[in-house]
Amino acid sequence: MTMAARKLGLLLSTTPTHPSVETVLQLAQAALRQGIDVYLYLIDEGVKTVVDHRYLQLIESGAKISVCAYGCQQYGILTGTVDSRVSLSGLVVLSGIIDGCDRFLAFT
Repeated sequence: MTMAARKLGLLLSTTPTHPSVETVLQLAQAALRQGIDVYLYLIDEGVKTVVDHRYLQLIESGAKISVCAYGCQQYGILTGTVDSRVSLSGLVVLSGIIDGCDRFLAFT
């Protein structure tokens, strides 16, 4: 398997002020620099990170970001304001990320 074919899944469920927000960002950036496909799923309080410009820049670098639609509802994130490049989804998508990635890391 070539490095370009590798896939990393990341789950973030913490508040925007939690140190994991920066850790996930750094991991995603490092993986993208290595040519690894990155799939990030934001859930619970992690959905609040969907407006963080640093995370939106990951999309420009090739990351695929999904945000839990139910979590957005629970935490008052208006889905109409979510960047159109972010996928509004449910737990079926998270399950697919877990199954489809070589490595999966959860930050809860």
